[in-house]
Amino acid sequence: MLSKLSRFSWTMFAATLLLIACGTIAIKSAGAARADAVFHTMWKSNLWTAAVGLALYFALAFADYRKIVKWCAMPAYVVAVAMLAAVLAFGTSRFGGRRWLWFFQPSEVAKLCVIALVARLASSSRLPLGLVKERFSGFALLSLVVALPIALILLEPDLGTALVLVPAVVMVFFTGGVWRTGLVALLSAGAVSVALVLGAVHEAEKPGVAPERREAILRFVPLREHQVRRVKVFLFPDEDIHDSGYTLRQAKISIGSGGLSGKGIGKGESNHLKYLPQAISMNDFIFCVWAEETGFIGSAALIALFALVILPGVFVAYRAEDGTGRLLALGLTTLFFAHVFINIAMSLGLVPITGLPLPFISSGRTFLVTMMASLGMVQSVSIYGGSSAVQEYPQNNERT
Repeated sequence: MLSKLSRFSWTMFAATLLLIACGTIAIKSAGAARADAVFHTMWKSNLWTAAVGLALYFALAFADYRKIVKWCAMPAYVVAVAMLAAVLAFGTSRFGGRRWLWFFQPSEVAKLCVIALVARLASSSRLPLGLVKERFSGFALLSLVVALPIALILLEPDLGTALVLVPAVVMVFFTGGVWRTGLVALLSAGAVSVALVLGAVHEAEKPGVAPERREAILRFVPLREHQVRRVKVFLFPDEDIHDSGYTLRQAKISIGSGGLSGKGIGKGESNHLKYLPQAISMNDFIFCVWAEETGFIGSAALIALFALVILPGVFVAYRAEDGTGRLLALGLTTLFFAHVFINIAMSLGLVPITGLPLPFISSGRTFLVTMMASLGMVQSVSIYGGSSAVQEYPQNNERT
């Protein structure tokens, strides 16, 4: 047991606990401004959820990830896909999307299941991913494994959750040596598609465009109306500050008004005077609440804590002796990083607004538990996948 504890990443664990504490403080502050009294005690629910997440965190950390991935990755993936299909048929609709199945979001669980299965398959010596004559078949198989849940998530619709899975999967593909020519071609096609969509929305939404021309251009853009508005706000942030651009403007004001040291916990004016829309102050834009109340110093400290989770995760992946562990740790760490980067960049107006929460800070029970489970798996790789663990736990013969 002592040898396992010595391989446990205490830095990552300590940073995780501090982030949960910061999130509880931010949720309490954001909830206090809500008219409905149920939100005033949401921070208590966050603590109970974190306790459940910590139990799962330790259970996964001290379980051998190789056994979990070998025996559970495929069944978990099948169940996740089934739940995503069930959401479309029986799910609860909120905020314009059908994303909830009873009390949780299957799309959050699906992200972990997809990365675990792809890491397993991409490191398996039984798949002909590296053979020249059969490399396309392996690439096509893994692409299908990823595309199916992404397609179901897009149908909810939840573009942000679908897109945040892409960097993690690409990292697993690239590190796992999955037909890189095909991967580069696919990424290039994706980049061109994004550029064409941005160009089309820019042409359709720029000032002075006739309604007929706008409608004609947007007919070929594969985005819903609210998604077009979000891209418009990103391209023209000062065009409609009293309507579609209001949220982003207030987000920037909240962050900027915090100054160096902030206005004090619970004293953020943008939040308590309801300039920052209440519907998003506890989840997608909670970084704005934190930045206003703690200032540049508090924001920098929060980002430093995120770095103390991400960097040890990368080190765990680098140190892992088998392909499955390396790809699993790297994929899950990349997923965590993507959430952090996109959420903060969104609040600053550096990327289009998407409905992505900030790990450990935003309110969200399923998301919090899933993030804890993900880091628990990374800790398992740290304990069972390092060089010192090889002597105790013989590695399989899987190829990276």
